[in-house]
Amino acid sequence: MFVVIFRTIILFSIVFVVVRLMGKRQIAQMQPYEIAILIMISALAAIPMEDIGMPLFNSMIPILMLFAFQVLIAFFSQKSEKARSILCGRPSIVVENGKILENELRDMRMNINELQEMLRVQGYPNISEVEFAIFETNGQLSVVPKSQNRPVTPGDLDLETEYEGLPYPLVVDGNVNYHNLAKAGLNEDWLKRELAKFNIHDLQEVLLANLDTSGNLYFQTKNKKEKLN
Repeated sequence: MFVVIFRTIILFSIVFVVVRLMGKRQIAQMQPYEIAILIMISALAAIPMEDIGMPLFNSMIPILMLFAFQVLIAFFSQKSEKARSILCGRPSIVVENGKILENELRDMRMNINELQEMLRVQGYPNISEVEFAIFETNGQLSVVPKSQNRPVTPGDLDLETEYEGLPYPLVVDGNVNYHNLAKAGLNEDWLKRELAKFNIHDLQEVLLANLDTSGNLYFQTKNKKEKLN
């Protein structure tokens, strides 16, 4: 039993590190060769966990070789447009100026119902509102609506807006993020004073506290939420 547990921990650690080094993309964002490598790594890790008579190196070496292969392919994809088109393919335009391109759809082995479903998911039930619909190399559908169907932005109305950056999480589930406090030029005493104004004297009561770029502190306790202006 202990041998199985030990082998499982080692193999899980190796697979976790390899997948982590492959990048932060989700499965749906991976290129076809990356998915193939991931499936092969999973299979190589599963076999020695079932067969304790197989040496771990018989699985570890192929996993590391596949990782090196993935790094090599990614390098060539970055450096060469031709290599990228061979390995990852090219984006396919399936809708242009509100019209479905049947040949492209046929080459992708996709029917019109599937295309309409994906457009509805993107928020475009009417194909006539779509300027371009493009299938990316990872299989995701990008939609560019016609200019008259795009949401109005402040830029369209020549309105000036204030800068909005990312808020600083200062407390998450009762744990203070001292790094973000320092980046904001604040300290824990300031945080406690602000929360004390709302009768919160224990940081463990705070589920989340964020500081936005305007200096507003938003916090939520573990049973209610408030906003400081």
